[in-house]
Amino acid sequence: MNTLLSAQSIHFHTSSTPLFEAISFTLKQGDRIGLVGHNGCGKSTLLQLLCGNKEPRSGEITLANHCLMEQVEQHLPNELEHVTMLDAVVAKLPEDERQQEQWRAELILSDMGFTAAQWMLTAGTLSGGQHTRLLLARALINNPDLLLLDEPSNHLDLPTLLWLERFLINWKGSFVLVSHDKRLLDQVTNCTWILRDKSLHYFQLPCSAALVELAAADETAKLRNLAEQKEIDRIEKSAKRLSVWGRVYDNEDLARKAKHMEKRAEKLKDAQTELTEGTPWTLTLDGEAMKANRLLGLSNLAVRPANDAQTLFSVGEQSVKSGDRIAIIGSNGSGKSSMLKMLWETYSQAMSLSDNVQFHARCRLGFYDQSLKQLSDNETLIDALDVFTDENEERRKMALISAGFEYSRHSQRVNELSGGERSDS
Repeated sequence: MNTLLSAQSIHFHTSSTPLFEAISFTLKQGDRIGLVGHNGCGKSTLLQLLCGNKEPRSGEITLANHCLMEQVEQHLPNELEHVTMLDAVVAKLPEDERQQEQWRAELILSDMGFTAAQWMLTAGTLSGGQHTRLLLARALINNPDLLLLDEPSNHLDLPTLLWLERFLINWKGSFVLVSHDKRLLDQVTNCTWILRDKSLHYFQLPCSAALVELAAADETAKLRNLAEQKEIDRIEKSAKRLSVWGRVYDNEDLARKAKHMEKRAEKLKDAQTELTEGTPWTLTLDGEAMKANRLLGLSNLAVRPANDAQTLFSVGEQSVKSGDRIAIIGSNGSGKSSMLKMLWETYSQAMSLSDNVQFHARCRLGFYDQSLKQLSDNETLIDALDVFTDENEERRKMALISAGFEYSRHSQRVNELSGGERSDS
């Protein structure tokens, strides 16, 4: 099969740590690749390198002349916030073809499930799942040979997730799909790349089978490392004994043998089978259990994506009490995130919406924003927490460490984080 893209000995470092060291691969026509790995291992960065948005520290990436490559971004680009859906897709066409070929944008938006009435909505008012479909439409309008998809299943409701699965199964091109959804990966991929320990592990298998094979290789490596360590320990023990005897009996031969055995042990250490470092990420949620019959009260709340937008749905009389764990379920665009955003804005501004929203006087609210817009790109990790807490710097440092950010990374800027790392911060 034709080679679409190749990489040779790619090295890439962030300001604080190396992400890749000498990774190489070839991507051929027909490859349907799942790219997996823990948050922060460099999956999104690798896609950025492949599409030319970032440059490797060393190494070479080559795209075949005949290959047209497009990327489906993880988040809506800022420049599209106030652009209509139709204009956002048309903008991907050559400038001299946009007016004449607008019908193609309309057709692909229809294929993505958008009605003609929705085409003039600005992208910033869409839900997370609608963003994914819009970004996919932008990527597909020029009929690419290779798609790079960065966690497209995030924020999708079940019908849209099943639609994405069917689309990828039926699509004839090649793709690299970043996802943590094993079921989706197993259904749509035929190869798996696993980023781990600054290296890329390749398997011509779907995700679950690849992970099983990698786990088996890890177990074999662990047993080999253990056997090697036993031999190293035996040699070092013998060397130490000979060294002592050499000194006690003033025997140069014994001392020389001890030195020789020490060197042999060092060589074995250098060649010892390496073990995986595993994932650095751990997360502990320590919320306060304040006893209250009503932490939050809602009364006839009209949920809108913006103040001047139409009402998506209304909430009658509802309350949240201590200990409640509530799931909000609905289709993409129905207003789930809009409601949470309204609650957060009400809380953060210490105000009420005409008595529609009432928080307990001692309620402390935390908010996880799916678009991660609460984080300022230019702030350091330690400074980015200022707006969320009154805790001192030492407590903020401990919070970062508990989420997997070692001390040396606390001065790193938010815009250098992966999408998953932003979520953890």
